[in-house]
Amino acid sequence: MSLDRYDRAILQALQRDGRLSNRDLAEKVGLSAAPCWRRVKRLEEEGYIKDYIAQLAPQKLGLQVFAFAEVSLDNHHADTLASFNEAVQSCPEILECHSVSGQCDYLLKIVEKDMASYEHFLSGTLLQVPGIRSVSTMFSLRQSKLIRELPVG
Repeated sequence: MSLDRYDRAILQALQRDGRLSNRDLAEKVGLSAAPCWRRVKRLEEEGYIKDYIAQLAPQKLGLQVFAFAEVSLDNHHADTLASFNEAVQSCPEILECHSVSGQCDYLLKIVEKDMASYEHFLSGTLLQVPGIRSVSTMFSLRQSKLIRELPVG
């Protein structure tokens, strides 16, 4: 189904503030409350809206190190991929895992308290996963942009 301007406005508004009441959302997008509510329910049912979450402040939680790890596997056999994917899913430090093209197989976004914690995670957890040939890490020195809103327009 294609999205009309009201659907797009709803998605944009909810990305900015997922806690908007239906009344406030309807007012913001130019609809009355009942049609707005029906549209939001349809967007949820059709999978456009996956979830509503709180965005936390990493520094308040003592998380200071953001790392991007390029992971290369020994091979791409089913058991190697299953082992790797299981390990990734079980590690809360790994925020994102992308299968990528280029010189490595996966790009991981990892968060830790400090460098010592990252080194412990790397040597004690990640490099212990069977099938990982190498890991090359880049550290974020400063984050100049963080946008969680997808372009819907």
